[in-house]
Amino acid sequence: MPPQPDERRLLPLLSTGRARLTCRYRCGDQCAEHPPNTTDNPYFGDLLATALNRRGLLRAGAVVAASAAVLPGLGTRPAVAEPGPPPGLDFTPVQPNSADAVVVPDGYQHDIVIRWGDPILPGAPEFDFDAQTPEAQEAQFGYNNDFCALLPLNGKRRLMVNNHEYTTEEFLFRGYDPENPTEQQVRIAWAAHGLSVVVLETGDGAPKPVLDRLNRRITLNTPFELRGPAAGSDHLKTPADPTGTRSFGTMNNCSGGVTPWGTILSGEENIHFYFANADQVTDPATQQRLARYGIKGAASERKWERFDSRWDLTEQVNEPNRFGWIIELDPYDPESTPVKHTALGRFKHEGANIRLTDDGRAVAYMGDDEKFEYLYRFVSDGKMKRGASAHARRHNMSLLDSGTLYVAKLTGDSPGEIDGTGKLPADGEFDGTGEWIPLAHNDTSFVDGMTAEEVYVFTRLAADRVGATKMDRPEDVEPHPKTGRVYAALTNNSDRGPDGKAPADEPNPRTANKHGQVLELDDDPVGDRFSWRLLLVCGDPDDPATYFGGFDKSQVSPISCPDNVTFDGHGNLWISTDSSEALGANDGLYAVPLEGPHRGHVMQFLSVPRGAEACGPIVEDGLIMVSAQHPGEVDGANADNPVSHWPDGGNSQPRPSVVAVWR
Repeated sequence: MPPQPDERRLLPLLSTGRARLTCRYRCGDQCAEHPPNTTDNPYFGDLLATALNRRGLLRAGAVVAASAAVLPGLGTRPAVAEPGPPPGLDFTPVQPNSADAVVVPDGYQHDIVIRWGDPILPGAPEFDFDAQTPEAQEAQFGYNNDFCALLPLNGKRRLMVNNHEYTTEEFLFRGYDPENPTEQQVRIAWAAHGLSVVVLETGDGAPKPVLDRLNRRITLNTPFELRGPAAGSDHLKTPADPTGTRSFGTMNNCSGGVTPWGTILSGEENIHFYFANADQVTDPATQQRLARYGIKGAASERKWERFDSRWDLTEQVNEPNRFGWIIELDPYDPESTPVKHTALGRFKHEGANIRLTDDGRAVAYMGDDEKFEYLYRFVSDGKMKRGASAHARRHNMSLLDSGTLYVAKLTGDSPGEIDGTGKLPADGEFDGTGEWIPLAHNDTSFVDGMTAEEVYVFTRLAADRVGATKMDRPEDVEPHPKTGRVYAALTNNSDRGPDGKAPADEPNPRTANKHGQVLELDDDPVGDRFSWRLLLVCGDPDDPATYFGGFDKSQVSPISCPDNVTFDGHGNLWISTDSSEALGANDGLYAVPLEGPHRGHVMQFLSVPRGAEACGPIVEDGLIMVSAQHPGEVDGANADNPVSHWPDGGNSQPRPSVVAVWR
């Protein structure tokens, strides 16, 4: 029997978010700082959905490596509502828990695909936590895997691409001294950032990595090409690259996408706290630009400036401008030079995902992942060429070099009815309309007082000037492969409302928003108008300030802090979460039907181990893959005092890993 309304209680708030070390090394405790957006634009915020990030269908597969510790105070919620389960979602949802294991529904199995440190290039040594070297890490799977893509190859082989977002040095090394890192530790961290390309052998069970000529590591030492309208700008020139067209490395790569022509897009996100001595920059215009991107202070968190001057703003003040882009990688060509696309703007990119217009133009949707930042869209000038010829591939890989960059402005249709409690307006929905405001087209700026180069390099400042709508940490934004509707995950924003900050409004219906939303756009990709609604207002279903697309809240799984989204072959939305600790439970992967009587019926498919974040999911028929990032990162833990031993058990150190689940 389902628990009765008077029997169910709010979830216990065991903590309010990520472990301090996770926040420190991933984003420099940015959420604890004053948001760098100090403009008085209207705030868009609490609306968005997180779901996974890859195409395919899934049925609900699962991984339960050990018995889950079900949390007290959480009523057991029924698996489905009458008249039956939605297509593709015939599984019993897992319960919120705090297990140091991957937990999945009954009837599913799971296994590890690959771990941090596993060899992927010829000659790479087996991983040894206490004998790490930069040379070994450059040939091994990187740290803190996030976005994950699975591409076709011949036969049973597939090509997997993973982002490695950041390093948590206190979990990377025993006895790490944050004030005095060694050069060896720093160079290992440079090698642990970036991306991995790995060939997998598929069959029964979990795919297995194999050594192959296509395998590749992208690190902070890998050459990149800067392309598009800002390439060669004076703002991108450094002593190491006086042309402003070549850079080295990529970092803080969060989410991404697979293009219709088979390449990988990856977003450079929290790049602000890698650089030192912003407080010694004296030029007022440069100071303003650095501050708008959150770059400030004296010594950096990781002290990299002690070993390479490019991290020291007194030596190379333009180096930060060479990060914060969408990169494109051809995973089928291990000799290719990856590209940073300046036409898509520079900000804290969560990722980018593309749909095609009816006439073949590429439309990329993007979010700037920080409190009170914006949603963006790019529409290419060129049209995609069909076919697999070398000419078509070269042409398609140039589509993101030329086009128009837009930013979103949203308006609610129930003004005066929003009181900050999350109470629905009289029309029964949080909804409204919006417009895409053009910022630049190639060498033409549409922003008064800014050149086109300035718009692309300092995109946040351009969006401020045109009055874009401030949102609450817009993360993954992805168009539905069948309907074309666009879904965006807004993770949270505890700063909404109090202390003179933006009040609640229809797109941001709650103050002190700890749990986030999922936004649904009906967008005409060739027009400049759209309609929007909130699909989910996340949190504990017992909380009146939540909304699940109109579905019966007694039937849904609790969900908090949506991060990544994807879709299955039945058209269902899948969401992975970041910081479900706000509900006192481990993060996980959730499925949500978008059509019919089950619209809004959130069902938890799996949970990741204690302290981990669920990232980069892939949802296919018969196979689900999830990145379990930073396992064991809870307050008080580090490499000298690990509280998690996942995935290897015993007395092993926790290792970020990719997990496969199947029925």
